[in-house]
Amino acid sequence: MGNTADEFIIASEDKAFDVRHRQIINHNIGRYDVAVERGLSRIANLEAAKRKGHVIKWKVMENLDKLLPEFESNFQRRGGKVIWANDADECNREILNIMQKAGAKTVVKSKSMVTEEVHLNAFLESNQIESLETDLGEYIVQLLGQKPYHIVTPAMHLSKEDIAQLFHEKFGTPLDFTPDQLTQKARELLRDKYLQADVGITGANFLIAETGSIAISENEGNARLSTSFPKIHIAIVGIEKIIPSLADLDLFWPMLATHGTGQNLTVYNTLLSGPRRPDETDGPEEMYVILLDNGRTNLLAQKDQRQGLYCIRCGACLNACPVYKNIGGHSYQTTYSGPITGEYYLQIRSIKSAARNLSGALSV
Repeated sequence: MGNTADEFIIASEDKAFDVRHRQIINHNIGRYDVAVERGLSRIANLEAAKRKGHVIKWKVMENLDKLLPEFESNFQRRGGKVIWANDADECNREILNIMQKAGAKTVVKSKSMVTEEVHLNAFLESNQIESLETDLGEYIVQLLGQKPYHIVTPAMHLSKEDIAQLFHEKFGTPLDFTPDQLTQKARELLRDKYLQADVGITGANFLIAETGSIAISENEGNARLSTSFPKIHIAIVGIEKIIPSLADLDLFWPMLATHGTGQNLTVYNTLLSGPRRPDETDGPEEMYVILLDNGRTNLLAQKDQRQGLYCIRCGACLNACPVYKNIGGHSYQTTYSGPITGEYYLQIRSIKSAARNLSGALSV
C-alpha cells in the first residue's frame, strides 16, 4: 500500500466530478433502496431485532476466548482441521503449504472480502497457482483487473453496457447481449472450472460454536459448487464471525439478507461442518478453516472502537452514505470501504497516516 491518504484525496476528487459514475451508482443504489425498504417492512419489530443482534455480538466479544476453542473442538470432531493465523502473511503461507502438499495448482473461489484483505489472489498467482473468482460480480472485476467496488455487489460501478463491452472484448460475444445472456455465458465459462479445480476457497458469513459449522449465505450457488467439487476446501474466516449457537442464525441470516439485498433470505444458505463422510456422495475429502486475526484482537482491546467487530458485512452503511455515493468504493484505496467497514479496516490495520483523511469521509 502506498500513501493511502494522498491516494484517497486524488481518487475521490476524480470520482466526485465523474457524472456518469454518479449516475450508475445512484441508479443501482436507488434500486437497492426500494428493495431494502420493502424487505425491512416485513420484519415485525426491526428495532428489537437490531438490539438482539447487538447483544449477541457484545456477548460474543466478551467470550471470544471460549467460543473460538469451542468451535475448533466441534469442527475437529467431524474431521475438519483448524489453523490459526495471526496475520495475512501467515494465512497465505498456510494456504500455500496445504496446496503444495496436495500438488494443487488450480483454485476456484467464492466471494470473500477476507481473501481480499489478505491479497490472496496476488499471492497465489505469484506462486504459479491459478485462482479464479466464481461469483459473477467478482469474476467481472477480476477480468478487468480491478478490486471489488462494494463489499456485497463488487461490480456496482459498471453498467450492463460496460459488462457487455467487456465480454465482447474477452470472449467475442455480441455487444447487444442482454444481462441474462451475459450471465449464461459466464456460467458456461465457469462450469468446467469447478470440475477441474484442485482446491475450493471460500469465506464464511458466520462460525457456529456449538456445532463447529461454518455458515455461507449466497444467491448464485457458486459457493456450494466451490465447496462440493474440489477435493480440498479451505475457508478463511475472521475470528469476529463467531456466534454461539445454530439458533442465532434465525436472527442473523434474515438480517444479513434484508439489509444486504432486501431479500427475506438469500437463495442459498449452507452449513458445512467438516469434510465428506463415508456415507456422503459429494463434498471435499479435506476441509480446513483458517481463523484469521490480522489486527482484530487489537481492535477488541480498544473499548471505544471494538463495536466495529459487531459488523456483519451487510453493506447497508455504504449504500446510505452520501460520501460513498459521490466518490465510490475504489477511492478509499482499502479492502473495506464506506462508513462502518471503512473505519473497521483502518482500526484492524492501524493505518495512522490515512485515519484523518478517511475518517473525515465516514458519515457515521
